[in-house]
Amino acid sequence: MGNCCKTTLKKTNYPDHNQVKFSTKTDNPDQVYRKTDSPEKVIQKTTGQSDTLNSLPLPSPSPAPVVRLYGSPTSPATSYIRFALHYKPVTLLLLPSEKPDFGIETPVIQYGSDVISGSSATILRYLDSKFPKPMLLSEYINNEAAVVATATVLQHKSLLWHLERMVRWGEDLAARGGRAKGDPVMGSARMEVKKYGKSYSQLLEVMLEHAQMEEKIVFPVLEREDRGLTKSVNEEHGRDLPLMNGIKEDIKTIIVLDSGSSSCQDALFTLSSRIKSLQEKCKQHFEEEERGVLPLMEAVELTQSQQERLFEQAIDVMASTHSHLLKFFMEGLLPQEAMLYLDLITRCTDKDRVGSIYRFLVEEYQGKRNDNKPTMALLLKAKP
Repeated sequence: MGNCCKTTLKKTNYPDHNQVKFSTKTDNPDQVYRKTDSPEKVIQKTTGQSDTLNSLPLPSPSPAPVVRLYGSPTSPATSYIRFALHYKPVTLLLLPSEKPDFGIETPVIQYGSDVISGSSATILRYLDSKFPKPMLLSEYINNEAAVVATATVLQHKSLLWHLERMVRWGEDLAARGGRAKGDPVMGSARMEVKKYGKSYSQLLEVMLEHAQMEEKIVFPVLEREDRGLTKSVNEEHGRDLPLMNGIKEDIKTIIVLDSGSSSCQDALFTLSSRIKSLQEKCKQHFEEEERGVLPLMEAVELTQSQQERLFEQAIDVMASTHSHLLKFFMEGLLPQEAMLYLDLITRCTDKDRVGSIYRFLVEEYQGKRNDNKPTMALLLKAKP
């Protein structure tokens, strides 16, 4: 069977954000996956004995169930299932094989005595039935929606999630006045601001690529049908650039200031106010696009192949987002939304590209990416 690779996968908790609104048939099907109170807070609410019970040792967690995955490590389908399994509370045992012993060329998973093969949807449906938190496969997705419009909405969701995270983080920094949090993971106050700056730089890069994608791919399609249709939303892209760049300069200034000083405190409050303003502007802008612009993509009546080609062009424009920033981008999506985004990538005609993106994503989550290899961004830019 070959060498096996064992990885313990942990379920990731996400701040609350909305599901993709492709249908009104269900109310937030991932609701069970929302992070509620911590165990300690639940004890305090139900018994009022927080001091006593919090001092007691918590029981050891049960070992995660083992799911075996048979398939070629270079196969896009295998990488897709590996990524899906990282959301589930299981231990993945990968058994690389070009053709599993079951005589099936597609990936095969084994859980207990169950052996499941077939399409990716079939495997995800089985995993959801056995490990329903979180659900990965939605039964209410509108497959007739324009591909690039669906991708754009998902990108909006990821950007808004990261903006909310940056707003909360900025408010916390300002409330502490630039003093260290006391968390070894964050380090000193200056180290934490540097981490904040790095995270904002990643967000800014995705935001700029997203805006370029709309300007070069989405808006021209609509303008050909109705000149002036996207003038308003297009102009808003340039309007917010000074604010976005100003935030980056604010962070650079705070890094060189003395932590806890009055000037540092003032700068942090200014930063918090600006990032909040950017969040509000982006939210308003995205709502305007989703309400008045993106639905018109369906009226253009592009063929399926034209839609898929359009999305491939969007990936070309957003090279960094679909390479070294892909993990960052996917963290802003709910599990169902993340799998839907991968489904859209699957529809690209260049299957070598699909496979490369999937493998890159899995390597990022497993922490095995070789930085000496050319990045997907370089591969995409080098594509004729």
